[in-house]
Amino acid sequence: MGYRTTKSKIKAENDKANSYTEFYYHFFRNILIIALPLFIISALILSLPHSSANGVDTLTLTLSSSCTMSSVVDIEHNGSLTSGTYIQDIGQTTIKTLCNDGNGYSVYAVGYSNNEEGNNKLINSERPEYSIDTGLNTSGLTSAWTMKLNNIPDDPSSTPPVIEQDYNNTYGIVPSYWTKVASRASGTTDMAQGSSFTTTYAVYASSSQYAGTYQGQVKYLLTHPNSNSQHLFMQDVDTWGNSVLANIGDSIRAIDIRDGKQYWVTRLADGNIWMTQNLDFDIKANTVLDSNTTDLNVAYDSSTGQYAEYSDGYTESNGVIYYTPASSATTIDFAGTNVPGWRNSNTAPYTASKTDSTETGHASLGNYYNWTAAIASNDSSSLTQDTISNISQNPKNSICPKGWRLPTISSQSGSDAGSTNEFVKLVNLYGNTPANIMGFPLWFTMFGYVDGEYLERLYTGGYYWSSTVVNAVNAYRLSFNSSTIFPSDSNSPKLRGWLIRCVAK
Repeated sequence: MGYRTTKSKIKAENDKANSYTEFYYHFFRNILIIALPLFIISALILSLPHSSANGVDTLTLTLSSSCTMSSVVDIEHNGSLTSGTYIQDIGQTTIKTLCNDGNGYSVYAVGYSNNEEGNNKLINSERPEYSIDTGLNTSGLTSAWTMKLNNIPDDPSSTPPVIEQDYNNTYGIVPSYWTKVASRASGTTDMAQGSSFTTTYAVYASSSQYAGTYQGQVKYLLTHPNSNSQHLFMQDVDTWGNSVLANIGDSIRAIDIRDGKQYWVTRLADGNIWMTQNLDFDIKANTVLDSNTTDLNVAYDSSTGQYAEYSDGYTESNGVIYYTPASSATTIDFAGTNVPGWRNSNTAPYTASKTDSTETGHASLGNYYNWTAAIASNDSSSLTQDTISNISQNPKNSICPKGWRLPTISSQSGSDAGSTNEFVKLVNLYGNTPANIMGFPLWFTMFGYVDGEYLERLYTGGYYWSSTVVNAVNAYRLSFNSSTIFPSDSNSPKLRGWLIRCVAK
């Protein structure tokens, strides 16, 4: 996966009647972030089977597919204008992709001002109330800024990327959610030369725009492969899941629209689509999440008032359920094995993110969540009744993306075709050994857990939450070590930090 971020600045000052007029500069400045790891890190896998009968050595070489994205600032995104004027083609950055297979790719963009995904404003840091919204205005009373892309056929024999109509040599709005802006169809290979497109910006400053320095950013994201034409967002799994992942073993990377992070998802042998990578979503205090658009898996059972049982932070308006993490909610960044700030608690949502982890892809560590955070609650202490015999009473909400949920553990046999004892069923289908569930295609990980202010059993134990309640202090989980799997472990305190794998609803 690759990200690119552009930052833009603009300065303006109104003309003042009957006074000395000073012209300030408007700056657009492109700032690039270092390339993140590839979607798939290339690896050479060597196999040397021998046959003494004929004296022939056979070398089998597999080169994993990979795709990279890089960028170069050709012309700094600097511009100047006076009030009531419009400028365009402000600077240029060339973004280049390089893939060693024919699976194609898509590039998405989102406003990233103040390093906030979805923020598509030009912001005056001194007077934020005068920030400039994105828009197509080139005159009138309202200021606006836009972006444009052009493709570059680096090699006449190569196939350049296709720019989406709204941005293809024309200025379009800076998106507030991840939006596809360019793609390269499957069936074309560009390893030798690569394919490129450029980015540039335009701004209109109205005659009433407040003077000052304005900054804006756009983040770009590469997704590979490009296996279908739809936006492969986690939140849209109900529209693409059955077509893209039609067969057992089919796998794809999908974007969580909440923060742009990508996850491997796979149709497994139980027939369900699972994340085969740990959830890595940060919880932010007082940030409103809802059930109607893109945020999280929230369901309301009107007969039981299900979400009201742990309703701290929940409200409902016009049929939309809103969840606001409490002011005590936090995502703790930590390195090593000390987790300063973590408090074992059922009455506040906690997550922890290990910043010095080097694992990528299926082996990405993800976040640790206490059970209160896992079920998207601010207080889970009221859920005290064992639900293993009646999972309809499990919490219906989770921190999983909209359209996904926590796995269930039930009293049903794991061998039943329609069993809701999902961890047991999955483990049985894939051999019931730690080595099997840690390898292809499940990729469960032994990354330990958070207890108090410490990370325990890193690389010696794996622990994953379910939505099933044990009692006031425990919830069921999958756990395993190097020799044994406990797929319905009841000794799992809600206040500790375990990992999460989500299942498509």
